[in-house]
Amino acid sequence: MNHAISGRGGWRLWLPLAILSLVILLLALGLAVSIGEIAIPLSTSLKALSNGVLGTQFALNTMHEGIIWNYRLSRALVAAFCGAALALSGAILQALLRNPLAEPYVLGISAGASTGAVAVMILNVGYGVITLSTGAFVGAVVAFALVSALAAGAGGGADRVILAGVAGSQLFNALTSYIVTTSANAEQARGVMFWLLGSLGGIRWPDVYMAAPVALIGFFICMAYARALDAFTFGADSAAALGIPVRRVRLVLLGLTAAMTATMVSIVGSIGFVGLVIPHAARFLTGPGHRRLLPAAAMIGAIFMVLADIVSRIIIPQQILPIGVVTALFGAPAFALILYKARRPV
Repeated sequence: MNHAISGRGGWRLWLPLAILSLVILLLALGLAVSIGEIAIPLSTSLKALSNGVLGTQFALNTMHEGIIWNYRLSRALVAAFCGAALALSGAILQALLRNPLAEPYVLGISAGASTGAVAVMILNVGYGVITLSTGAFVGAVVAFALVSALAAGAGGGADRVILAGVAGSQLFNALTSYIVTTSANAEQARGVMFWLLGSLGGIRWPDVYMAAPVALIGFFICMAYARALDAFTFGADSAAALGIPVRRVRLVLLGLTAAMTATMVSIVGSIGFVGLVIPHAARFLTGPGHRRLLPAAAMIGAIFMVLADIVSRIIIPQQILPIGVVTALFGAPAFALILYKARRPV
């Protein structure tokens, strides 16, 4: 028997694991609001959060409370929602496409978002009315529409979706490079590069109000389709034989994946490997059943992104790394391990 939680005994272990993961997430959020250029004791952070959430009246340094509520807490929450949404998207794609290496960016969404953001930043598309996030979201939606049309024209199978995503990614990456090369000055090129690597530096509460509902609604929709995702494990034909409306389910879930990924990319930029690696870690703990896999993936993804944000702030003194660099440093070795395991027969 493997290490995955399965069967009736698995459900008895599920509640303690869920409680433990929630405690770890809350602790990670506490650390995230405490660590930075101005160090704030964890006890102070917890008291500040208690004052704001529970209405307690702890006497605290006004500057510390302002830093926690106006800057760090919003950043930590967006990191958590972003990690959860990307991990959920990866789990969905790996089930629908039956490919262990599938991830959100396989649909070309990240490349399209990059092109949209660069068009706003460098070409001034929208003449200052359209924000960077809006441009990124529009670019992501256009890329997904193009990839979907290309995949449908090629037959609509899972392998066609992946191939169409690769083609779309190359196209939009080329467009981004062309815009930067022909129109950007040195300062703009640096700004684009930093955004493409992922950044939580400019996150504020309006970004939380955008990320939170997308991640939460996406999670509940995913859970509603957990049985259908289990059926896709055996292929589309088997799912259809079990009464699953294959085309409708695939359309809804691919669209949901695109919406979640596009929203998160428009807020924080391109962040790789989360949607690829986290679902495998969750599957190792819970087994393949999506009623347990999806909540585990969301929680692990949230914890991973919050911890990655902390590492990005402390790994180099007096400097903040783009969070995409940190996720790649951890994700690349995990990706290599997945490749190694994928070459062997199951």
